[in-house]
Amino acid sequence: MGEHTRNPRLLPDSSFGRTIGTSSPPGQTKFNAWITCPFPKPTAQVRLFCLPFAGGAASIYRTWGPALPQMVEVCPIQLPGRENRLSEPLYTNVGVLAERLAHEILAYAEKPFALFGHSMGALLAFELTRALRRHDGPLPRALFLSAHRAAHLPLRRQPLSGLPDGEFIRAVRRLGGTPDGVFEHPELRKLALPVLRADFTMCDRYSFVPESPLNCPLILYAGRQDIEVLPQEVEVWREHTTGVARLHLFPGDHFFLRSDRDVLLRSIASVLA
Repeated sequence: MGEHTRNPRLLPDSSFGRTIGTSSPPGQTKFNAWITCPFPKPTAQVRLFCLPFAGGAASIYRTWGPALPQMVEVCPIQLPGRENRLSEPLYTNVGVLAERLAHEILAYAEKPFALFGHSMGALLAFELTRALRRHDGPLPRALFLSAHRAAHLPLRRQPLSGLPDGEFIRAVRRLGGTPDGVFEHPELRKLALPVLRADFTMCDRYSFVPESPLNCPLILYAGRQDIEVLPQEVEVWREHTTGVARLHLFPGDHFFLRSDRDVLLRSIASVLA
């Protein structure tokens, strides 16, 4: 695969957020295809940009806006090739995608912001922050890195992206992020596989390049029952900041952002307050 790969279709989520590209009410920011905002809060003091796990889309975070305080405006990032961006090329290179995301984020950095990423999204959030620094852009008030080993640690599992379909699907199902119905329905499976393969290609081929530590706080999240990413692998993210790094453990497995959602959101709200 190159930097991009084509994804002819992926089922849209018609219930997701506001209409992209329409005019905004007076005093309200106009968001775009990359930066979405299901529940705009024009008076919010901070924006929370959220990046998805492998195979995920912006709709993962659509319920977060109403659940977080009025001071926090939740802006899920919609990556190409999913939901309302069905026909756009998929990215397969973390560095290339991080550079593009930095360009998009800079257009919305007129107020303080934070970044949240879960699993693959955490890796993207980290590289996005480093890309912002290279462009002399503002850094996040807080960088939330959830359920991903520190970037400099080697991949513990076997690379998945090159496996035959059957083996690949079994491996992804074991991780638990994609509903079983997606793989049991032939049409849904056909639509989902290109996105999953592209995302796992990004993760499998990622190569850490040393840079100086960041100077923004790192809020680290891990699941006690996560067998994919161990808490101690998350904790060593602290080596990548000169600031504060705090580890929070949740009872759940790799997808504790679903099983422990309310506790997670309370933690995020407390940090941003």
